This record gives sequence, C-alpha cells and structure tokens, in this order.
Amino acid sequence: MGIVGIDHVQLAIPAGGEDQARAFFVGLLGMREVPKPANLSSSGCWFEAGGVSLHIGVDPDFSPARKAHPAMLVDDLAGLREKLMEAGMDTRDDKPVEGYSRFFTSDPFGNRIELMQRG
Repeated sequence: MGIVGIDHVQLAIPAGGEDQARAFFVGLLGMREVPKPANLSSSGCWFEAGGVSLHIGVDPDFSPARKAHPAMLVDDLAGLREKLMEAGMDTRDDKPVEGYSRFFTSDPFGNRIELMQRG
C-alpha cells in the first residue's frame, strides 16, 4: 500500500492558450499531443514523450507557477537549449545537481520548466 509512480503532471494555462501550449510543448520540446477523454475534452490539452504525461488545464484565475515545476529528462540538453534560444525563449542556469546537467526555462505563460540530462 504505497505510491508506485506518477501518472501525470498538470500545468495551468489561461483560457485560449492551447495553441501556444502546442507550439511550445510539441514544436519546441518535441512532445506529442494525445487525445483527451471525451468527457474532459472541453479545454486544455495533453502531451506525452518518453514516460512523461503532461496535462495542460485551463484555469480562469491563472497565475504562473514560478517555483513549482516539472523536471523533464532529455537526451540532448545542449541541442534543446540552442533550439529554445533560437526561438527566443529564456534559459537559466541554477545551482548544480550532482549527476545532471540542467537549466530552467518557462513556457509561454510563465510556468517554470526544468530540463535535465543525466551524466
């Protein structure tokens, strides 16, 4: 009787932000959009990549998560950083974490996103 894993992480966005979310999470981070169940399909969008499931939900009182964040493992951190910078996205280093290279960025709504590579 205990937690065995994480099914998904949810981030909030303002109403009408789904296309911007798709451009960031699919276009820049390389995730793929997956269909939402019919009874949940009125707003928001869901993405997957590797073993990560990310649910984007519309919050009418949206405020970006500036501290809380998902940390996603990637296989080419330097290449992804270059791609984000070329798209005009901010990337920020932080204190080192043993065994990882990492940086932070923000989605188009100001939600903090950590990107990490082992090694």
